[in-house]
Amino acid sequence: MEQLIETIILGIIQGLTEWLPISSTGHLKLAEHFLGLKVPILFDITLHLGTLIVILIYFKKEVKKIVSALLRFDFKTEHGKFIPLIIVGTIPTALIGLIFSTIIEDVFQNPIPIASAFILCGVILYSTKAGKEKTENISYSEALMIGVAQGIALIPGISRSGTTIAVALLLGIRREKAFNFSFLLSIPAVLGAFGLQAYRSWNALTAAGVSWIEVFVGIIVAMVVGYFALKLLWKILVIQKLHFFAFCCWFIALLSIMFSFGGF
Repeated sequence: MEQLIETIILGIIQGLTEWLPISSTGHLKLAEHFLGLKVPILFDITLHLGTLIVILIYFKKEVKKIVSALLRFDFKTEHGKFIPLIIVGTIPTALIGLIFSTIIEDVFQNPIPIASAFILCGVILYSTKAGKEKTENISYSEALMIGVAQGIALIPGISRSGTTIAVALLLGIRREKAFNFSFLLSIPAVLGAFGLQAYRSWNALTAAGVSWIEVFVGIIVAMVVGYFALKLLWKILVIQKLHFFAFCCWFIALLSIMFSFGGF
């Protein structure tokens, strides 16, 4: 029962912080550290499947049209144009993940490096105040830069959604387009991260004593909470208040440093 409660807590954290621009991975790592939980990284990434389901539900019309365009090899329609852009954006994310994922896992295991990443994430979010929305179109070079931002967000403490949307806004892309592209780009990233970790450590969940019931509960909780968090993010983006989340990141960083030096 205790482990199930811990799973629910982690599921809530994942669902709430995955789409709000405050780094779900960073929050999961800090929660696991300060609560004394020994959870394999595969479990954290498995929780992402719950929030991935949210994306497929929330963007079901867009996903259906993109898949339809792909099957027709149609890259000229509005949704067909997303396909090569998503591919271009996914390439740097995949390369960063393959090359640096092990290093990132080793370095960002304690609160101080994660707090540093939260500080950087706050700076990135606050910089969106300077963004000027000018275009609906995303070029290949812009997709590449957004993909690099997504790759950097593999670092716990740097928000994937926050960083990719922030970079898109700073490039002058209108918020609705930035929002849609950010989350559509997350689909191959989450699937790729899960596949890579499953390949590397498929037996890690069993070895850690995590049952499939707990995994299922965690995914469901993350999915339900994540749906409402995604809707909230869109409302905040509409009123141009994304930079407010910078203060959340800085506050989390400060608490993490204080608790860490306080011996927690």
